[in-house]
Amino acid sequence: MAAGAFTLADPGLLIIAAVAGYLLGSVPFGLMLTRAAGLGDIRRIGSGNIGATNVLRTGNKPLAAATLLLDGGKGAAAALAFTQWGSEAAGLIAGVAAVAGHNFPVWLRFKGGKGVATTLGVLLAIAWPAGLAACAVWLLTALIFRYSSLAALVALASAPLLMFWLADGKRAVAAALLAVLGFVRHDANIRRLIAGEEPKIGRRG
Repeated sequence: MAAGAFTLADPGLLIIAAVAGYLLGSVPFGLMLTRAAGLGDIRRIGSGNIGATNVLRTGNKPLAAATLLLDGGKGAAAALAFTQWGSEAAGLIAGVAAVAGHNFPVWLRFKGGKGVATTLGVLLAIAWPAGLAACAVWLLTALIFRYSSLAALVALASAPLLMFWLADGKRAVAAALLAVLGFVRHDANIRRLIAGEEPKIGRRG
């Protein structure tokens, strides 16, 4: 099958892409790095999330940056690998599955992270101009309002529109699925934002 051919002609490949993407995405880098650094279980710190924002609450900025890069990298790797060696459809499925794996990892009883970094990694991999635009939306919102969750929600909501504008419809559909996954995991954050109880970026606890 030629790379880049958008086809559902090989369901076996798509199943492999989904399973492999999920397993790669489920690697909990934030948890692994904080334990290796002697900071204990990140799930017992701050928000209890395993992502970079909560790692930052430990006060270890390099560790938070490493978590961000690794979480983003695993999403990008899943999408790029299956696009290159499989098909465009396989790449999109692997990317979405990687975010699902991060959000609901089987190793952690399906209690994972929010999937923001992994989602941005996937968006950059499947259409880098739209991915960069989504990252810019996240950064601008975070700088203005200082809420990581709000920045994530705005970036997630904008991603399908950016993909449709700068890429195409099938990538917009993938971005919409990623947005749904992200909004589901941000349910508690949405409630805290409405109540004015959401912690700002850099605040511990």
